[in-house]
Amino acid sequence: MSPREVDQSSSLREHRSSVLSRQVGVLGATMMGLGSILGTGVFVSIGVAAGDAGPSVVLAIVVAAAVAACNGLSSAQLAASHPVSGGTYEYGYRWLHPALGFTAGWMFLCAKTASAATAALGVSGYILHVLAPNESNWLVPLALAIVSAFVVIVLSGIRRSSNSNVAMVTVTLLSLTAFVLAGLPTALAAGGANLTPFFLSPSLNASPVTGFLRACALMFVAYTGYGRIATLAEEVHHPRRTIPLAIILTLLISMAVYLAVGLVAVAAVGSQGFPTAGLQQAAPLEVVARQFDVRGVALLVALGAITAMFGVLLNLILGLSRVVLAMGRRRDLPALFARVDEAHATPVPAVLIVGALIAGLVLVGDVRTTWSFSAFTVLIYYAITNLAAIRLTDDERLYPRAIPFAGLLACLFLAFWVETQVWLFGLALLVFGLVWFSVAHRRKPKP
Repeated sequence: MSPREVDQSSSLREHRSSVLSRQVGVLGATMMGLGSILGTGVFVSIGVAAGDAGPSVVLAIVVAAAVAACNGLSSAQLAASHPVSGGTYEYGYRWLHPALGFTAGWMFLCAKTASAATAALGVSGYILHVLAPNESNWLVPLALAIVSAFVVIVLSGIRRSSNSNVAMVTVTLLSLTAFVLAGLPTALAAGGANLTPFFLSPSLNASPVTGFLRACALMFVAYTGYGRIATLAEEVHHPRRTIPLAIILTLLISMAVYLAVGLVAVAAVGSQGFPTAGLQQAAPLEVVARQFDVRGVALLVALGAITAMFGVLLNLILGLSRVVLAMGRRRDLPALFARVDEAHATPVPAVLIVGALIAGLVLVGDVRTTWSFSAFTVLIYYAITNLAAIRLTDDERLYPRAIPFAGLLACLFLAFWVETQVWLFGLALLVFGLVWFSVAHRRKPKP
């Protein structure tokens, strides 16, 4: 073999070692999105948001869904036009500027790593609440064990990860359906009193308007799991058809579930009782379900919460590792993270570093602060998504340009309605990331 043939063979092996295979269809992609959405959002954030907005949290669910729909359609057409792993990180590079692409990837890693740690602590709390309510010292060790187990699942390959996700989402949907059906009589009986006055902020630190807008930002985070479909774009069949369809189905199903659960929960116990339960207990929906007249529904809800948190953690590790993979390919992170194991079509180094970062944050995670921080960073991330979608050509665009414009304005507006200290810290972290990008960019080898 000539030296030129040896070089070509080596280049081919290197290319194959960084390429993922397409193994996921519409059902699998939709279940990935639902597995990311129907977790911390439905079992925790409705209670937290109700503490800010009162009964109008129901309207906040609708507003957040509308903003998410704009962002989802922007993500869908971007992913359909450029179906590679990395999501808005890649879109920013392709349609905007390398600095904006890096900003998107950086914000995604910051927000979702913290969210994954919160999910791990959350599922640990749910398990202990059911099996050993007085063993709070086991919260962090159990969360670390759960993170390790899901890193192993993701390392085994995307197909097995997808099958595991389908099973977990099915259990979650069944438990939420049971919650809604069991709580409907109580909600109908007490809803008139508990849903009025509609605009009421139980928080002493916010007016009704401020509380409502803050709730919209917090509830928006609950919908952002559909972004996991876009970050897996390199692994789905027929991406131009599959990705938009899966995102639209995911948003429609999740909005229906959120509205049903939120309306029944708030109408049944009142906006002031529901967030109190959520902040003081490990499983807020379980606390609400105990007030229903149907035996066993509280335990079923707890089991659904556990599977939901499992699904969130699985999908966050998948999505985060694919963004790390994409950043490694561009040398915004060390090139080590661009490697893909050929046997399982899995970016092993990226998965391992994501698992390590999540495990580190498990040791110091705080649920409400993390959720608010996620709201700010994710809204900045999707602002860049919409900005990139605005730049699509007529041939690339699937939907009117007004949709990404509306999404961009909504994201920038809502981002600064979270707590002041949270968005100030987020801006500081953004500056730090851009400094790192500037240094790394100077050190890249010239083409």
